[in-house]
Amino acid sequence: MTSLVPERRVDVVEEGRSAGRSRIRCGIDEHLQFDTEGIETYCLAGWNATVYDAFVVGAAVQFCDHTTRRPSAGWRRDIALRVPVHDPHHWRSTAVSEALHDALSFLTGDRWRIDFVRRTKHFVPERQQRFDLPRSCVVMPFSDGLDSYLMAGLLQREHGDALVRVRLGAKASRGKRARTSPPRAFASMPWRVSCGRSGSVETSARSRGFRFALLSGIAAFLCKSRRIVLPESGQGALGPSLIPVGQAHADVRNHPLFMTRMERLVRALFGHEVHYEFPQLWRTKGQTLAAFIESRPDDADWLGTRSCWQGARQVSVSGSLRQCGICAACLLRRMSVHAAGGREDPAIYVWERLGATRFEDGAAEAFTNRRPKGALHEYAIAGVLHLDHLANLHRAPAGAAVIARQAFLLSRPLGLDEQQTKKRLTDMLWQHEDEWCGFVDSLGPRSFVAQWTAQGQ
Repeated sequence: MTSLVPERRVDVVEEGRSAGRSRIRCGIDEHLQFDTEGIETYCLAGWNATVYDAFVVGAAVQFCDHTTRRPSAGWRRDIALRVPVHDPHHWRSTAVSEALHDALSFLTGDRWRIDFVRRTKHFVPERQQRFDLPRSCVVMPFSDGLDSYLMAGLLQREHGDALVRVRLGAKASRGKRARTSPPRAFASMPWRVSCGRSGSVETSARSRGFRFALLSGIAAFLCKSRRIVLPESGQGALGPSLIPVGQAHADVRNHPLFMTRMERLVRALFGHEVHYEFPQLWRTKGQTLAAFIESRPDDADWLGTRSCWQGARQVSVSGSLRQCGICAACLLRRMSVHAAGGREDPAIYVWERLGATRFEDGAAEAFTNRRPKGALHEYAIAGVLHLDHLANLHRAPAGAAVIARQAFLLSRPLGLDEQQTKKRLTDMLWQHEDEWCGFVDSLGPRSFVAQWTAQGQ
């Protein structure tokens, strides 16, 4: 049985213009909404039109990714995208075009065909800010998640004001505090995407990795920095590609091999060399949290970070947003807190009691969507099995080949020989196994988590 490959042909158009024949219209300021304040935080020493064009490309890629459903049997989509830019000759150049297509196809597993046309109107920001940036900056993408908060805290001691955070989450620095504080560079997301009436129809959202890496690369170019520090632990950066899911393309959103492709794209676009660094690559999230707690024992704000990707419609209890507590991201967080000796209030999660014998009995009393055959149940099984399979990888019959291949692929971009890479990767997996087994044991042998790991569902 063959599966049809979904095709999507999209024209990004300026206001008042129509899409080409048999192409889907994606309107600037309609579907791709650019935030004036957000763009102004990227206006440093003179406006660069290529920066704005990169924003448009990033937003357009996000639109295509979210509005094109993947096939039920298969993965790949064919996406043709046409984007108006200030200098189409530059974007069509071999260096830029090849780097862009290579990065996107490697990240999403799709076939991309991107062409560029000239804009009819030049975009100029309403005003340009003056930011007091140090001469030697270290750039770090910063979201509302635990990894970025921990990494920022650890780097702050070494770099102080030279650490430049690039805001990736929704919590922009606005309101009363923003009006009374000096403006900060890269303090707000420059765009928002509206998918139209149908909304987002594809949940894999691989383009998220492109968005984050692109904004970090632009920030490094603007503040003349070569260093971009990524906060992900080994589990977050390498785990998804070590333990792929079914027919899905390997998840490389935070993988060094994807970042080498983004380095090539930033170099081709802006003529600027950057390097994405992974200081926590050989550590677990639990080890990173333990180091943070040791170095900043009075800083409890990490407790207010968010790891869950689900929204208010899925994980609210009595009108208050929580984290689900049972997806892979939440389980990794909870096992890491346990490994680091930290404590969280169980009520920040919908699933307050992971030690419950039955899945549905672990949820908060006021939560109604607890049925054992729903989407949350599927996310929980997938999360438990992902972390359990990762813990057993170095013991599995096929694990040696997987680890050897990953070491071979990682050694060159990391500047290590294969044996060094293999040893560090294996050590990280041993540490993950120790933390995962300790966490599962702490829940008790009758917990639904322990039952699932024993049954290998």
